[in-house]
Amino acid sequence: MTIEIKKSVKPIKYKYSIDMLEDRLAQIRANKNKELIWILEHEEIYTGGTSFKNYEILDKSINFVKTNRGGKITYHGPGQIVFYFVLDLNRRGKNIKTLLNAIEKTIIDTLKEYNIKSFADRKNIGIWFKDKSGKVNKIAAIGIKVRKWIAYHGFALNISNNLDAYKKIIPCGISNRKVTNLKTIKEQNYKNIEATLIKNFLLNIKN
Repeated sequence: MTIEIKKSVKPIKYKYSIDMLEDRLAQIRANKNKELIWILEHEEIYTGGTSFKNYEILDKSINFVKTNRGGKITYHGPGQIVFYFVLDLNRRGKNIKTLLNAIEKTIIDTLKEYNIKSFADRKNIGIWFKDKSGKVNKIAAIGIKVRKWIAYHGFALNISNNLDAYKKIIPCGISNRKVTNLKTIKEQNYKNIEATLIKNFLLNIKN
């Protein structure tokens, strides 16, 4: 199966990206286009998934939008890689759990190549990192939507984004854990991490 891989250099408005994903989904349903992987950064915005609650917004002045992906509230902005996809699960076994496992493994495998140990948590979706003091912080958020067995949205991996932005919300509805980024965990060159994510994702969705 051929998957189109697209990368955007400039930050993309959130609504524009979702419209593009919805459009690609319709094209795939009509057998008029390929599956898609789209790597980008967003302009600053907070988004709430289908299970978010209003009390999770601590600062009511934020630029916030509801979205149809799964999950709760999160922040997007410069310094964060957003990894979107549109995948036809009709041709991939119709198994959402398998897709979620592939996403988790992709992020964990990628960070391992940068000598960072991370893990998934069955109770709290996303990818997590335990620091030297034993505190567990989120490094990547995951949110997917499936329509007619076509899966879209994706995950967001924090590289060097503004962590203060998360103080305005209860990130992913979890109040007893914080959010971190790779630059805070380990100062090193993450220039090629997008290519590593794509490589690992393509491997994992085939297995």
